[in-house]
Formats: sequence, structure tokens, C-alpha cells
Amino acid sequence: MLTRNHAIRTSWQLLRTSVLLHPQVHFTTTAHRTMGKNNKKKSNIIPAEAFLRLPPLADASLADQPIIDTHTHLVSTFSTYRNKYRNGTLYTIHDFVREMYRNRNVKAIVDVWCEAPVLMAWRELADSALTAEDREQKWGGIDYWFVMGVHPHDAKSYNDAVEASILEAMAHPRCVGWGEMGLDYHYDNSPRAIQQAVFIRQLNHAVRLGKPLTIHTREAEADTERILMEHVPADHKIHIHCFTDSPEFAQRLLHHFRNLYIGITGVITYSTNLNTSNIVSQMAKSDGGPRILLETDAPFMVPSNLYNSIPEVKGSRLPLCHTAMIPWVAEYTAGKAGHPWSGADIMKRANENAKIVYGV
Repeated sequence: MLTRNHAIRTSWQLLRTSVLLHPQVHFTTTAHRTMGKNNKKKSNIIPAEAFLRLPPLADASLADQPIIDTHTHLVSTFSTYRNKYRNGTLYTIHDFVREMYRNRNVKAIVDVWCEAPVLMAWRELADSALTAEDREQKWGGIDYWFVMGVHPHDAKSYNDAVEASILEAMAHPRCVGWGEMGLDYHYDNSPRAIQQAVFIRQLNHAVRLGKPLTIHTREAEADTERILMEHVPADHKIHIHCFTDSPEFAQRLLHHFRNLYIGITGVITYSTNLNTSNIVSQMAKSDGGPRILLETDAPFMVPSNLYNSIPEVKGSRLPLCHTAMIPWVAEYTAGKAGHPWSGADIMKRANENAKIVYGV
């Protein structure tokens, strides 16, 4: 769910190139996206860095469930952290992951690379997770996986060279899917005809390679549905990321694609979004239960119910979301699913689904 301009992409590229090689650099890049999901006026007061480490979960059964974040933008999350906390104590992405997720029971993350041109530093992060020893030492024992594609905002920059870079990444042992890709008619940062053509081009490659699909769709229901049904087999593995469109659209996709799952982020907690809650409620009543994946889309969309656990920051807002916030998303989702679903049940089911879709 990205909105960004060329200057932002350039700053991210510098950060990606430098973040592991020069750990003492104090980064001042900005990674800004306009979500349009929760338009309430934000406070300018930034809580102390300590509050990012989050309090213990009150529900022990929820804390016992491993966290799998199926969609996060790690580099932009770290960039936001360095920008908002200029005197922050964490200087590399590895530092951030090890310290923020220490004792939070984070099992795995799926990192998303979706820029055009492709930022070549993806390999540095992916290679740093190749061995179990590296994952233990650098990632604190967390499994790092990634997907790659081109976001619809950047569709106008898609070309043969970009495609070749993505195809190269698909062969990496830590790559588990193609995306995020799709259609975004809310911002129309790329012409719609180009969005559609690039979406189809990426789908054809991903299907040919047997790669799971990470789909971005916003206010483009008819075209997204038509293109998916024309170009993707009914049994292909699909993750509809950060779903906020109509429940009727979701139900049609769920009915047609038996391995399609709906991504739930902190946006489910926002009063401006009722669609996500409604589809969760409907899925929970179905025979198979909710076909969901839990994700953060970090660094954005902090779950609003988290603030019940940190009353000390009342009147301000955390400047970024991160993977350790997943249990609050699960807890709220369980409330919308209704009896007998608990937060722990939702996390367990979502983790089982992550295994089905991404193998993580």
C-alpha cells in the first residue's frame, strides 16, 4: 500500500545500500505514504522510543502464539524509525529486528520489495538470512523471507530490465512469492491501462513459476476480479493484502479461488473502515472458518486498540507500526469474528494459513 515519489525512492535506495555496511550512520531519510485509511488529525507529539518496545500482552494464550507477519516493509520501517528518533539506539535493520522483537515470540516475517526500478540491496538482506547460523546471530532467530514485484503506483516504470531483476530474485532461496502487485484506482499514480498491463505481465510470470501472489487492490474491484479470473488458475495461492474493499468482492474471490486468503492489518481497528470487519465476521460463520493472514504493512497502520495497553501515550500516536503489534490485530479481529474465536485462535489459524500460502 505505497504512495511515494522519486525523491523518496532515492532516499530508500541510499538507506538500503548503507544500512548494513555503515551501521553508525544516523539516517535522516523520510519514507512517507498517504494511506487514506484513517484520516483523523494526528498529534505532533511523538512518544518516547521505549514505547515502541510494547508492554507484555495481558492474554497469556495470545502471547504463547508465534507471530508471523506476512507483509511488512522492513527498510521503510527502519527508515521511519531513524527519521522519527534521531537519537535512537538502533543503527541497523538487524539491530532493529533483534531488539524490537526480543521476547515477542516473532517466528517469521515476509518482507516486501515492490519498487521500480528494483532496489538492488534486496540481496544483501536476503543473503544475510541464508543460513540458520546467520538467522540466529543477525536476526535473533527470526526467519526472514521476502516477496518482490512492482506496486501499481510504479507500474509506469516497469520495463524489461525491472522484470529481469525480479526474475533473478525469484530464484533466491528466501523468496516466497511475487508482489505486491495489482491495481490502485484510489491514487491513480500510474495510468490505469498501464497498471492493468503490468499486473497481467507479472501474473503470467508468477503463475508460470508457481509463485504465490501478493495482491494490492484498492477501488478497482471489477478489473482486479476480471484479471485474476482470466489469468490465474483457481487453485493458485493468493494473498489479497490489506483488504479494505467490499465484502461482496471478497466473497466472490474466496468462492472462485480455493487457496485465496484475505490479509488483515491494523486498519481493521479504524472507525473509517467497516469493510474488513464485515468480511471477517462473514468468514468466521462459514464452515471452514476465516481464511485470513495477519500482517502489519509496517511502518503504517498502528492498530488503534494498542493504545489501550499504553495509556501513558494518551494524546499522541506512535510514528510507526512493526511486527510485534500483530497480536493486537489478532485480538481485535477475534472480536469481529465472534464466539468461539479468541485472539489466540485467530493467530493460530492465520499461522496455519501462512504455511499454506507462503510455506513459512
